[in-house]
Amino acid sequence: MFPVAFHPIFKYPVPEGHRFPMDKYELLPLQLLREGIADESDFFTPEPIELSTVYAAHDRLYVDRFITGMLSRQEIRRIGFEQTPLLVERELRIARGTVDGALKAFETGIAFNIAGGTHHASRDAGEGFCMINDQAVAAQYLVDHRMAKQVLIVDLDVHQGNGTADIFASEQRIFTFSMHAKNNYPFRKKKSDLDLELPDRADDNIYLALLRDTLPRLIERLKPDFLFYQAGVDILATDKLGRLSCTIDGCRQRDEIVLQTARKHGIPVQCSMGGGYSPQLKTIIEAHANTYRVARQLFF
Repeated sequence: MFPVAFHPIFKYPVPEGHRFPMDKYELLPLQLLREGIADESDFFTPEPIELSTVYAAHDRLYVDRFITGMLSRQEIRRIGFEQTPLLVERELRIARGTVDGALKAFETGIAFNIAGGTHHASRDAGEGFCMINDQAVAAQYLVDHRMAKQVLIVDLDVHQGNGTADIFASEQRIFTFSMHAKNNYPFRKKKSDLDLELPDRADDNIYLALLRDTLPRLIERLKPDFLFYQAGVDILATDKLGRLSCTIDGCRQRDEIVLQTARKHGIPVQCSMGGGYSPQLKTIIEAHANTYRVARQLFF
């Protein structure tokens, strides 16, 4: 069991009548409990985040129009979700879970958000099922409150973290690193501080060699005092929206590289789960659960 003081895993209810095609958010906690990776006391449901914290990372007019249901039809199509009060609550809870998790990670070494990784949300717009960028909000919170001098965001979703790159284009205290499929969405990418673009069908050998070569040297150069990890499992060969050819074990080794490197340097980590769209839900759950298995082995 994780220690009782470990409360960094966040779940949130999907309200009745507003189902999303993302059952993994309900099933993943059950898998962690079934295996004994986590205990019920490790979970709690975050409250909606204060808007002042969201405004620090996002344009206030955009946020206000989102929460009051005033987005245009074009903006809604770009996001991909119909605009409802329940969707607003969901986004505000996700963002708060990541902020709270970041604060807990200073105590526990690592913290998780079962959801999150909403990296396509830019400063003044949502897209790709992302409306509020949870890790961007949390990263801005840490530097604004002087809890971190240098933050590193490691985005290993198959899709580029274009929204995160947009938000922090001129923020020196927050370094954005995105490693993604070159020919995948978004087709008009933003410039991260470091973008590594992979060719179609890149496999475990290509992927892991590049990550092993890049991440330790990046950390040695930046010396970050906090790390946000976007751990999307859409790098799998089975993923419907990915263009890479990684295996479940390769995905696990990816998590191991990131978390081992952070652990070695004593850097707290907040991990949001990101995307995963394989046809078999059990594949998605297994790949996500591996991230927690690795964390338990390394940190507890």
